[in-house]
Amino acid sequence: MALLLPTIAVENLLDVTPAMLTALEVDTILLDVDNTLAYHGSQEPFPGTVEWSHEMRRQGFRVMILSNNFAKRVAPFAAKYDLPFLSFSIKPFPIAYLRAIRKLGAKREKTVVIGDQVFTDVVGANLSRMKSVLLTPRGAEKGFSIRIRRALEKPVRRRLAQRQGKKGGDV
Repeated sequence: MALLLPTIAVENLLDVTPAMLTALEVDTILLDVDNTLAYHGSQEPFPGTVEWSHEMRRQGFRVMILSNNFAKRVAPFAAKYDLPFLSFSIKPFPIAYLRAIRKLGAKREKTVVIGDQVFTDVVGANLSRMKSVLLTPRGAEKGFSIRIRRALEKPVRRRLAQRQGKKGGDV
């Protein structure tokens, strides 16, 4: 189960603060796209997330988008954030995580992965020996495979909720 557990879980990206990241002893952030920065498939950022990314960089954090989507989807989106990106990352395999930190000149123990999926973002971070922040997914997701993954995530989210003293499984 440890492979499936994030370092911490919060509701959404805006709940991640510079103080929280400093407490985690990280200086580098790898961000997922869908349900982290925008609704699945949308090119419209969640309110406040562009400003959040600018503030993180002002605070000295390195930030990069790491997505399993193709460049056609990620490139115009990353441009809105003015962030570098790696697309078609094949998460949770560590290769892209390690490529990202190499490009940023970062160290794995000083890197946090932020995303909404246990089986890609969290597992990939853990396999890469990085920290992770698991977000609560937002919006409806239509794909069959994502619905299966969400069902498989439920026990993990319930355990996190119990660990954090919340009712139910909404983490």
